[in-house]
Amino acid sequence: MKSTTTRYRPLLDAAFIVAGILCTGLGLKGFLLSSRFIDGGVTGVSMLLADLAGVPLALCIVVINVPFIALGYRRIGRVFAVKSILAIGGLAACLALVPYPHVTPDLLLTAIFGGFFIGAGIGLAMRGGAVLDGTEVAALLISRTSSLLKVGDVIMLMNVVIFGAAAFFLSIESTLYSMITYFAASRTVDFVVHGIEQYTAVLIVSKQHERLRQALVGYGWGVTVVKGEGGTGRMGKGHSHDVLYTVVTRLELPALTALIDKTDPEAFFIHHAVDDVIGGKVKSLPLH
Repeated sequence: MKSTTTRYRPLLDAAFIVAGILCTGLGLKGFLLSSRFIDGGVTGVSMLLADLAGVPLALCIVVINVPFIALGYRRIGRVFAVKSILAIGGLAACLALVPYPHVTPDLLLTAIFGGFFIGAGIGLAMRGGAVLDGTEVAALLISRTSSLLKVGDVIMLMNVVIFGAAAFFLSIESTLYSMITYFAASRTVDFVVHGIEQYTAVLIVSKQHERLRQALVGYGWGVTVVKGEGGTGRMGKGHSHDVLYTVVTRLELPALTALIDKTDPEAFFIHHAVDDVIGGKVKSLPLH
């Protein structure tokens, strides 16, 4: 029997994608287009070509994105490709049909909030399992063919070329404002996808592992006990001990750090961000 989340997942994905389309349309038509600002990535290429060639932006976005989605079909899967094609088609229809108002003539506000709405739209679409911009797909495919370039490197190089072309064909001022737009959009995408409660995984090595385990459980955090063996350091080679693994939200990390320091000041622990947590229970506790 399907769980409630699984049963309503398609509707939730559709709602995310529709909201993403409307937000992105507002960022483009309500802010950027009237000021001749562009974004980064494939969307920026589409905007630049539409401005220079006089072709409707809706058509450019479809034509330029679809090849990357077709390639993504082979690497990521059919469901992703179908969702993305529908999302990009919906964005094109939104740009062609929805009469967004021109929100503000202020150039700085245009750059910041244009980027904000575009980033929110792209992030919401990603939450729904689709993309409105094929940049990440393109970067992933390029990075897999090169041992020297990572995904982040490819995206950075793509945007250097895009903004360099914008400086040549548009103006330096428009390009500088466009870079603000891109920065605002990328930060907003991260916030929408990961959220304010981005999860953090913590690995703790301590001689007081049982006391720490009880303290963590007492706070309501779930703990996984991993059997470990010392290799070097004060634990000593060959010394067996338990290693604690837990996941908390970013806001709870200071409270966890204080708890570890109080229980065992000599404990060794590392933490790193994780994109999502599925299953189990991660409680949000008041910070102490």
